[in-house]
Amino acid sequence: MLSRFSFLRRQALLGVTAALIAAPALAQTFPARPITFVVPFAAGSATDQIARAIGQVVAAESGQSVVVDNKGGASGFIASQNVARAPADGYTVLITTNTTHAANEHLFKKLPYDPVKDFSPITGLGKGGQIMVVNPALPVKSVGEFIALAKKEPGKLSFGSGSSSSRMAGELLQQMAGIQLLHVPYKSNPLAVTDLLGNQIQMMITDTATGLPQVKAGKLRALGMSSAKRSPLAPDVPTIAEAGVPGYEMGYWFAAYAPANTPPAVLKRLNELLVKAAHSDSARAAFYESTGTEVFTTTPEELARFQSDESQKWGRIVKAAGIEAE
Repeated sequence: MLSRFSFLRRQALLGVTAALIAAPALAQTFPARPITFVVPFAAGSATDQIARAIGQVVAAESGQSVVVDNKGGASGFIASQNVARAPADGYTVLITTNTTHAANEHLFKKLPYDPVKDFSPITGLGKGGQIMVVNPALPVKSVGEFIALAKKEPGKLSFGSGSSSSRMAGELLQQMAGIQLLHVPYKSNPLAVTDLLGNQIQMMITDTATGLPQVKAGKLRALGMSSAKRSPLAPDVPTIAEAGVPGYEMGYWFAAYAPANTPPAVLKRLNELLVKAAHSDSARAAFYESTGTEVFTTTPEELARFQSDESQKWGRIVKAAGIEAE
């Protein structure tokens, strides 16, 4: 007769063996039903666009549909909470940015989610720069002229932002150029662009996917790029650094996360699907090439390390800008 200890040990070993046997099978059968991509920003935003471009390829590759669920607002809190509380089965994926997983923890005193403990990293998806745009009615045609006007009228010119990347780009500009602007927050960058088009705000530094189409349509004026190099999509637009603020650089990134404790086999399959989708010709044509975004894919472990480094970097920027956590 087995002792209680021997019985429990045997059951535990059987459980481990069953799990090891089930893991490959789980990876082979996943996904068996539709996957939901939860996006923390509104439809039309860059994050929404990359989610849809990636989702189409994942659907074709897996044979299961991908639903994009936009849960904008509250600096990504709503979407992040939704995914953090979802079943850890791989069928709910957060397609997000540095806003929710690097910047928010430094901009808010208390988050309703933990950007590390509540999520299982899947892969990075892309990196990009932003574009500084103004309403054509503003009498400036360069970064230098904008700075001069801002210094002449401190606190009167406003800038909008619908993401932490957009906000921090504006805050860093103020800090490095020695100017004072009025910050107007929005739920997403497209909403801020709408008010910029209506001349309700004067400037914003937004992702190229949102801002560049308005520039090409002649509705907004581009003054500079936030990246270290000029964008191939707008080669005539100088970087903010070369246009009057030496050393200025501010970018953003996209990544995918599942709820914490998602089975390793499922994470591996999701990583395979998303990485393949990001490098596909279809996604490149639908999003990356048209927005000037660099394909950036990783292993789950690499994304975890990258996120940690980025969080520290954003913390330094927030501190240097003198922003007090809300």
